Amino acid sequence: MRRTGSLVTVVLLSAVGVLLLGACGTLRAGSDGAATAPTTPTESERWQTFAPIRVTAARLADDRRSLSVDAEVPGRGKTCVRDVKAVVTDTSDRTVWVQVTYSALTGGSPRSDCRTTATATAKVRLPSPLGHRVLSVDNFTAFTADGADPPHLRLCGELGCHPAPTGCTSASYDQAVMALDVPNHTSRGDEHCDGKWLVFDVSSRMGPACPEGAGPGCGASLADRWFFRAEKSGWQPIARSTKAGCTDVHGI
Repeated sequence: MRRTGSLVTVVLLSAVGVLLLGACGTLRAGSDGAATAPTTPTESERWQTFAPIRVTAARLADDRRSLSVDAEVPGRGKTCVRDVKAVVTDTSDRTVWVQVTYSALTGGSPRSDCRTTATATAKVRLPSPLGHRVLSVDNFTAFTADGADPPHLRLCGELGCHPAPTGCTSASYDQAVMALDVPNHTSRGDEHCDGKWLVFDVSSRMGPACPEGAGPGCGASLADRWFFRAEKSGWQPIARSTKAGCTDVHGI
């Protein structure tokens, strides 16, 4: 009887051990000690490749070829993204194009730790030093080493990496419009420019959003005359008038 009781006890303990080992195969302890979901995709999920939400920074090592790119991706959990990488897709005398991608699970319910965002870094070696060329990442974000503080590259703005200097050119006029506090889709009239001073009229749509002539108020606009002075940073607006001529700006 004593042997039989011992045998039953051993069998029961073995069964409990098998159950515990089986549980270890489906749950993983998180960093906080809590159990987390398995990393194996479910039947409704699959890994798919995406471009990052946005690219935030880029750096070059001392060799001017080893590139690191910071990108915003979903979540802080270890199962949110994988295979973050950067690839050089093309080069020219003026530009180096780089594509950043990552893989994420799709098809299932979003995991709780993947509903926020995090920064991931992708690295790639350029075929040759970047030099004064523009680095274009994902065709939407541009960087340049000109005027940058190494190892960081300078993030270029909406007017490009090297905005047009002040002058009587269309590019400089576009730069002047962007310096104004005016609505989107503002149109620019004829310009009068002598290299030091610039004046043009801008017209902003007002009233209901409807085709011109479709009803009362459709196509209505507000016109202002703006005056600019050339500065090192670009055209600087100094006065605005709702009247023709230069009487108002002469007073200023």
